[in-house]
Amino acid sequence: MSAGLKKVYKWLAPDAAKEDDGRDKWPSRASFILAAMGGAVGLGNLLRYPSVVFANNGLQWFIPYFIAFFFLGIPVLILEIAIGQAYRGSVVVAFNGIHKHTKGVGLAVIMTGFAVATYYVPILSWIMHYFRCSFQSPLPWAGRGSDFYLLDVIANPDPITPDVGYVQYPGRGMVGETVGWCAFVWFLVWLCIYKGVGMTGRVVYVTMGVPVIIMIIILGRSVSLENAREGILLYVGEWNGGKLAGGAIWQAAAGQIFFSIGVGFGYFTSYASYNSRFANTVQDAIIIASCNSLYEIIAAFAVFGVVGFLRYEPGDPEVSLSTFTVGFLTYPLALAEMPGAQVWSVLFFLTLGLLGLSSAFALVESFVTLICDSQIGKRTSRTLVSTIVVVFAFLLSLLYCSRFGFYMLDAVDTWINNLCLVFVVWAECVAASTLYRYKNAVRQVGGMAYLIHSGGYILSMVLGVAVGHAVSPGAGAGVGFGIFIVSNVVAVFLGKTPMIPAPGFFGKNPFLSKLWWQGFYPINQLRQDLNLIVATGNKWRIPVAWSFIIRYITPPILAIIVSFAYPAFYLKRQDPLHIAAFTLAHLIMCITGVGFIVPKWFDVFIPPHRLNEAADMYTPTTGMVEPQSTGGMHDYEKGHRKDKVSPSTSID
Repeated sequence: MSAGLKKVYKWLAPDAAKEDDGRDKWPSRASFILAAMGGAVGLGNLLRYPSVVFANNGLQWFIPYFIAFFFLGIPVLILEIAIGQAYRGSVVVAFNGIHKHTKGVGLAVIMTGFAVATYYVPILSWIMHYFRCSFQSPLPWAGRGSDFYLLDVIANPDPITPDVGYVQYPGRGMVGETVGWCAFVWFLVWLCIYKGVGMTGRVVYVTMGVPVIIMIIILGRSVSLENAREGILLYVGEWNGGKLAGGAIWQAAAGQIFFSIGVGFGYFTSYASYNSRFANTVQDAIIIASCNSLYEIIAAFAVFGVVGFLRYEPGDPEVSLSTFTVGFLTYPLALAEMPGAQVWSVLFFLTLGLLGLSSAFALVESFVTLICDSQIGKRTSRTLVSTIVVVFAFLLSLLYCSRFGFYMLDAVDTWINNLCLVFVVWAECVAASTLYRYKNAVRQVGGMAYLIHSGGYILSMVLGVAVGHAVSPGAGAGVGFGIFIVSNVVAVFLGKTPMIPAPGFFGKNPFLSKLWWQGFYPINQLRQDLNLIVATGNKWRIPVAWSFIIRYITPPILAIIVSFAYPAFYLKRQDPLHIAAFTLAHLIMCITGVGFIVPKWFDVFIPPHRLNEAADMYTPTTGMVEPQSTGGMHDYEKGHRKDKVSPSTSID
């Protein structure tokens, strides 16, 4: 009997297989893709997307949506997966490989994801409350959807807003059922990650496979509801081209793609570090991003079928759809009116719960990988690390299970997502495109020229958006472009003539050559070095256009998005919970600066033999020999660098 139980246990919770370098690896490519999709596909796809589209209804929505998909979502996703696979370590290890001063960026990314995980699980607790009540007849929210949600599930007294002074929250104590479900969900998270990717690789077939099947069933029921056609026409049967002239729809589309795909939380890099060394990164990234968008686009038909059934109309002042109202008010009210309401309710909340669970353990995985790859974690079992992290996260989650927890959750969610998350991804792009092997560019054009160019590049975004809010968008654009152009002109005239001409068009004269070395060399070299790992054989290469997008398109878009957070905070400046959450967001953001100024503080998260990786290695996990010319750089390095490494040298 004992041997039989052990066999069953080994089948249910297998140990992870090992790569040649001794690192755990996914059981299969499908396991990695499903796990990454599990992190990406979550409540934002099923609940947030329909609410955003409802406010911008019509086919014109898909124009800014797919522009953001190709210029914001996929490029950053390729960056995060590629560095995880190439450097084969936590997010901090990966960014240490880019440059030792960017370790703080990696840690800020991880802490952003962990902060989200602590309030994401309490949301799943509310879902579990609905799931439990779905077995009752009649459904307890029938005819009282708002009261059931606010009084029975959330159970937070309304805040007191005085005419003068700070908002007061009279609620004290804990909401018992929320605490219980929170402990249960955290236990499930622990079960999914404690054995590593061997266990996670099994779980994701359930947490991703079952929701897809159930959503198809729910979709069929939703589109067959009375008047569902009218709701679906709001989604894909109208053309409101005038909305494209305003900024709201573009901001909404960029935000949806950004939050939906899930970059900036660290789990893509962490998951990719357990990939096979030469996996098809670019193809995987496109599959993950495409499936994520496909799921939310198709699932929205189910929600809009319900919108038609309930006869909601955009512009109706009495109708306001948000992530929470779609999941806890709109859909439950429709379920209560359907024949067989209990069955559909069970299926709906089971789907939400499974999607949320896969996102929850993905958010925690990046923190667990950080500890396991650190100097301390190497001496500790993964099971113990996972247990400590989950218990710590559960204790933090209790804050959101209190009788003011809903309002605390709303505040933290607002500023972590709208401010901190956008900032850390901006920092990822700027750090990778500015600091990777930048000394080679300095040797070519001089330190002062490179500093002026890089300083102008960053200052143009910061001052541009600041003036845009203080004066006008046109003035902000003028200041931003003006600073960028002037800094480029000054840097080009002050810079030395490169000893190695730039490749292609930029090598035609010294001025263009200087411009290439200052503005394109680091990110283009990162692309080429990563391609040595991710594009072996017939695998897809990271294209040249990716370098330009990561450097000059994605960061300005993110700078504009993050700038909207500060005027929004002014309206919440009398709310102590929003002040606390706003402060938390800035503390995480400051980690990037601390890591840049004193990178040694974060050395504890790096294995000792990998501390000097960025200085010692020309390419991630590979020697300096490259399969293609880099504009003569290889020949220059062979004659001038003293810290060359053998082509056969590996960091592992």
